[in-house]
Amino acid sequence: MAKILCVLYDDPVDGYPASYARDGLPVLDRYPGGQSLPTPEAIDFTPGHLLGSVSGELGLRRFLEERGHTLVVTSDKDGDGSAFDRELADADVVISQPFWPAYLTAERIARAPQLKLAITAGIGSDHVDLDAAIAHGVTVAEVTYCNSISVAEHVVMMILSLVRDYLPAHQWVLDGGWNIADSVRRSYDLEGMHVGTVAAGRIGLAVLRRLKPFDVHLHYTDRHRLPAEVEQELGLTFHPTAADMAPHCDVVTINAPLHPETENLFDDELIATMKRGAYLINTARARIADRDAVVRALESGQLAGYAGDVWFPQPAPADHPWRTMPHHGMTPHISGSSLSAQARYAAGTREILEAWLAGKPIRDEYLIVHDKALAGTGARSYSTRS
Repeated sequence: MAKILCVLYDDPVDGYPASYARDGLPVLDRYPGGQSLPTPEAIDFTPGHLLGSVSGELGLRRFLEERGHTLVVTSDKDGDGSAFDRELADADVVISQPFWPAYLTAERIARAPQLKLAITAGIGSDHVDLDAAIAHGVTVAEVTYCNSISVAEHVVMMILSLVRDYLPAHQWVLDGGWNIADSVRRSYDLEGMHVGTVAAGRIGLAVLRRLKPFDVHLHYTDRHRLPAEVEQELGLTFHPTAADMAPHCDVVTINAPLHPETENLFDDELIATMKRGAYLINTARARIADRDAVVRALESGQLAGYAGDVWFPQPAPADHPWRTMPHHGMTPHISGSSLSAQARYAAGTREILEAWLAGKPIRDEYLIVHDKALAGTGARSYSTRS
């Protein structure tokens, strides 16, 4: 029997919900591009309920315990003596979310001799040391595409929020004011701007498609160039690198995975090449942007705004400078954890567990590391240090 260690974020401060704002979710047939949604044998949860917090348990407890497995769920993941560290020593499987990542460092993997599978309930597995997973024969899997559209919607929301300077205007309403001049002095139209994405995979391409109706000029860079017919359909301009693209754009959105090639990509040097007053949106991974370079660029006016929902570490400490820097639209890491997305990544997590527990192959598109090598989506999206 297996021990499954699941690290999830805390319940709401006023307790696990007894009711919800809506009665259900729209039914989707498949993802854009044709990939099927998760197909577990069954689910033991109600779609649209809060599944990603501790009490939600990703809807896994009944499924696992009826089969004799042990499920341990905790939000305590950091610091000496955390529940995660205590339980990891004899865990066979670790489940974590990018929004509340259990950092599986090389040291932690070395202290977990029984660990065989690390599942990301969501997308983005950079909180796992992939080199160490390869060395120790740990399979890494994630629920590819489960929240890509959720994140793309969040990106578009943040772009509009920054360009139109929505948040300060809303604050005047909350404060009882009617300060129109204050509310519009940094507000512009998105129409006609040049918008570029760093990476045009599932999320980046979805962002481009959603921005096309705004009559903007669209740019992208990616290690894999899109088909010519897609470029023509969306009117895309391709750039070989982010450094080539950045000077042309009024808005840059980062939609790339974190790996050695992208870490600290947006540093002082690259940001200095951007148009003065450009906007930078990062819902990918915090360490793709240099933390202090972003602060300096906002303070100097080189950037007109920065928004995103990714931080390092997560959760971010109370004194993290991105909480107090000017002209930001930061949120906790929530873009991919809408109630809609949770239903998909909970179902996908169960699908991965069903396959692994039965000794069957895990879907290729879910694989990041397998058989001591990058595999599946991981082979197309990540690089390693070795």
